Amino acid sequence: RMAAAPPSYCFVAFPPCSKDGLVVFGKNSARPRDEVQEVVYFAAATHDPGSKVECTYIEIEQVPKTHAVVLSRPSWLWGAEMGANEHGVCVANEAVVTREPASESEALLGMDLVRLGLERGATAKEALDVIVALLEEHGQGGNYYEDGSSCHTFQSAFLIVDRNEAWILETSGKYWAAEKITEGVKCICNQLSLTTKIDAEHPELRNYVKSQGWWNGDSDFNFSEVFSLADDHLACSSGRESLEKQGGDVSAQAMIDVLRDKDSGVCVDSESFLTTASIVSVLPQDPSFPCIHYFTGTPDPSRSIFKPFIFVDDVKLVPKVQSPSFGNDDPAKKIPRFQEKPDRRHELYKAHEWARSLLENDQDKGQKLMRIMLDLEKQGLEAM
Repeated sequence: RMAAAPPSYCFVAFPPCSKDGLVVFGKNSARPRDEVQEVVYFAAATHDPGSKVECTYIEIEQVPKTHAVVLSRPSWLWGAEMGANEHGVCVANEAVVTREPASESEALLGMDLVRLGLERGATAKEALDVIVALLEEHGQGGNYYEDGSSCHTFQSAFLIVDRNEAWILETSGKYWAAEKITEGVKCICNQLSLTTKIDAEHPELRNYVKSQGWWNGDSDFNFSEVFSLADDHLACSSGRESLEKQGGDVSAQAMIDVLRDKDSGVCVDSESFLTTASIVSVLPQDPSFPCIHYFTGTPDPSRSIFKPFIFVDDVKLVPKVQSPSFGNDDPAKKIPRFQEKPDRRHELYKAHEWARSLLENDQDKGQKLMRIMLDLEKQGLEAM
């Protein structure tokens, strides 16, 4: 079991801190260095009564209708680290460690809950309600990594955003608390951040922590203090400060710049973990304008280009950002799981590896290629 959760960051900026009446959402997904993340689209669909959906580890009841979603996900699992739906809802997941050990029993992963919230929620609040109802019914647990030698388990935190509001949802087992955000800048990372401002919570939360002897009922109820290990309930200050420096000018480009910042620790590049994929979403508060979602689909945003996606009537799939499928032969599906690691690299990932080696081995050509790609990214941002 890993001692610490990977240090990934999620952000949201609301007017007046953001430009032009836009809500700007961003996330860096820090995962094991060699893990491949893919970008996938699933159309809206209707489902027969009594049908089931097979998540990463367990099967659950399907709902009559699911929304169209675009997801960035570790390619071995069903859920997603982050994504958006056709209604302008964005959800991102953070692995957190609490004083309550996460379950090794296979249940729903935090990543499964991201996808389920997006598929079933037409607003941020609806997505939150979906996630906490599923937590209550099915619980969370199972290996977060494609690793047959050890079970890495975490609790989950989420940033759930739409055009009008955001919710920070933090969980420990089936218990949870949430804070509503409608202005300013907010950052969450791999540590609990909710304190005494709680706008929704599990109905038995306070009774439960009293029964555990973690809170006496007399002092203010502080979620982070109650559930964190020792003094681990720290604000993700470096990330928030990076965004606050933008003043009232947070834009898609500003969010991208923050996600690329290695000096602040927001862009992770360590011996164990790497920012394996990133997303920036721009949600106009005016519903007559479409939302735009930018994905890297490749590791290290300081060396990756953000590419736009918009929900339209006839979305064309892009095979170059989808990993190969191994069906029922996938080692992630066989019991015991993860006895081998197949090559999950997609075409864009392989091209990115080639470009990275060029940057490292031929500086002149590498810098020229990077300038060309950044210019294309800039043109895309301006066109959007």
